[in-house]
Amino acid sequence: MADTLSDQAQATDPALATLSPRARVWTLFVTCLPVLLVISSMVALNTALPDIASATSATQSQLTWIVDSYTLVLACLLLPAGALGDRYGRRGALLLGLVVFAVASIAPAIWSDPLHLIIARGAAGVGAAFVMPATLSLLTAGYPKEQRNKAVGIWAGAAGSGAVVGMLGSGGILHFFSWQAIFWGFAGAAGLLFVLTLTIGTSRESVAKPLDWPGAVVIGGGVAILVFGILEAPARGWSDPLVIGSIVVGAVMSVAFGVIELRQRHPLLDVRLFTNPTFATGAAAITVFFLAMFGFFYIVMQHMQLILGYSPIKTAFALTPLMGPVLLLSATAFWYVPRIGLRLVVFTGLGLISLGFLLMSDVDIDAGYGAVGWPMLVMSFGIGLLTAPTTSAIMNTTPDDKQGVASAVNDTTREVGAALGIALAGSLLAAQYTELLTPRLPAALPEPARDAVLGSLGHALEVSASLGPQGAAVTELARTAFVEAMSTSLLGMAIIVGVSAVVIGLWAPGRDDRQLAVVERLTRRG
Repeated sequence: MADTLSDQAQATDPALATLSPRARVWTLFVTCLPVLLVISSMVALNTALPDIASATSATQSQLTWIVDSYTLVLACLLLPAGALGDRYGRRGALLLGLVVFAVASIAPAIWSDPLHLIIARGAAGVGAAFVMPATLSLLTAGYPKEQRNKAVGIWAGAAGSGAVVGMLGSGGILHFFSWQAIFWGFAGAAGLLFVLTLTIGTSRESVAKPLDWPGAVVIGGGVAILVFGILEAPARGWSDPLVIGSIVVGAVMSVAFGVIELRQRHPLLDVRLFTNPTFATGAAAITVFFLAMFGFFYIVMQHMQLILGYSPIKTAFALTPLMGPVLLLSATAFWYVPRIGLRLVVFTGLGLISLGFLLMSDVDIDAGYGAVGWPMLVMSFGIGLLTAPTTSAIMNTTPDDKQGVASAVNDTTREVGAALGIALAGSLLAAQYTELLTPRLPAALPEPARDAVLGSLGHALEVSASLGPQGAAVTELARTAFVEAMSTSLLGMAIIVGVSAVVIGLWAPGRDDRQLAVVERLTRRG
């Protein structure tokens, strides 16, 4: 490959490099809001699914894809969209993304057939794919390197709070309006952000290079197939041929992308960046902590609503303690990371998340909010420690001309991690729930009712209401099985994250930017 990493490092756009401090702060403010919208949109519809099912007669599979089509399209287009922003202008990419997102969000408020909802959410994912990398790359291009970590920390804090903001917003809307109002809210917010985006500067590659279309097609298809397989795993099982085949094909295409990029004169993504321990640590740690965070949301939101009886908005308020440590530690990452090093940050952050899962796994049927509340606070400190440093690790090791692609790598790892977390948590919970409940149900329970009760706790509560005197006993059995299954799932998540903390911690560079000697020796031998 003719270009080296140093050859690719170009100056940022002069218009942004000379921004005044006030203009930089305004750019930071404006670029944080769209990413907050994109992330909140990922989870906001979860609170409205019961209303959507009732209004549209959507099946469970259709409901799943109303949520997942957005994630799938977003994940597979992030790298190509980031590259287009680098090539043709990042503000233009952001504006385009906001327009597509707004139009796609209006459609479900007008046409409410389940298929139309799925298509519209997929189209919104196209817009979101242009929005996310553009926000972070505009921000990093507008700040000099000595100030960049502070700005990235604030951006990362906003992104990390997006899920809770989305639940609060959608819960508040549903308290007063119908589910269609959520889509009107998305469209209105995107329209306002379009106007605000016109007030900031733009940036692009200082030397225009041809876009790597073969690489874009291969990685887009590979990520799409991989994420599809992961998303289908909870419903079909990890041993299903479609799930296995999708994951294998997605992985093979990702490897093929790496081979293609090594042969390209102007690659979409210089895959040699992954040999940089700082870059690789950032990507791996983001994947794991998003896996943990969205797996946690998937399990605990069901516990709060189905076991504790919380409404959607009360559930959102119950999760708000997550935001405090995430925002505080993200904004101060520029201070503590240089003092303790990325290795200790990653190991401690993932360790705290694992500890939070472990403490929460002790929950029982009679436990109240405190059983999940204070372990959640432990987890939030771990998430807060990781949020900004891992993003900075990716952005600071990537040439300035490729900040859009770097931002897309950062965002893609988040999406894959989130999909994997929901799939793992969902699979563990569903398998344990069915296994525990099957031998406990009364033999006289009719087969259709039995199948529904074994399907999920939500279905069990619906069916139990129509079973007369027998319903109360079935409800109690299902609730007990769910809590026991939840405990096992949380323990499994604790082990996964704990092992990851050790493995990534060993690979990560320390305060002196060096890896542990044992890892260096193993790398040299390899």
